[in-house]
Amino acid sequence: MRAALFVTCFNDTLFPATGRAVVELLERLGCEVAFPEAQTCCGQMHGNTGYADLGGTLLERWELVFAGEEVVVSPSASCVVYVREHVPSAHGRLFELTEFLVDRLGVTDVGASFPHRVTLHPTCHSLRPLRIGDRPRRLLSEVRGLDLVELHDAEECCGFGGTFAAKNADTSMAMLSDKLRRLLDTRAEVCTAADNSCLMHIGGALRRQRSGMRTIHLAEILAAQE
Repeated sequence: MRAALFVTCFNDTLFPATGRAVVELLERLGCEVAFPEAQTCCGQMHGNTGYADLGGTLLERWELVFAGEEVVVSPSASCVVYVREHVPSAHGRLFELTEFLVDRLGVTDVGASFPHRVTLHPTCHSLRPLRIGDRPRRLLSEVRGLDLVELHDAEECCGFGGTFAAKNADTSMAMLSDKLRRLLDTRAEVCTAADNSCLMHIGGALRRQRSGMRTIHLAEILAAQE
């Protein structure tokens, strides 16, 4: 199967290892991975901040760039939600990574090995509008050597929300503090999620506290063979 990678501007700029992990993972599972180099930001940041015209222009570009692809895969739940909500032609062919693995490829054991204690933060976009359910957990449960630890009150928001964290900093930090307490209670080595944006928010606070816990995108764990 051929799958085009929609890496998203956030991952491409700040977390390129996630995009490389998706390619490695999909190729291991027998997919031909295409990367349309003309892709840019999908417009989510603009649209969610009130600049609908700018967001709409970027959505039109997304539709043009990926017009010839039957299957598009992305490691960003929030970007998938935004494009699906605004680009009708994306329906049925744009997938968040765990959706693609479980629903289209029909696999949960992807041949990964990651011998570490891990907890899963289900991000708001993946949990609510995307409704990816237990797909991430099913994939992680098949990773060899991985000890998956339950996160208490996992469905609570981490407080990021894009520009929400900047415009409502006090509220955002209060929410993040609650999330950090729950994460540290797990005594996990790694916090993982389907969105690097939330992991960036959480990871920054973990580093400032010198907690010893690190954040890793789900795709990088599924691609690992330690």
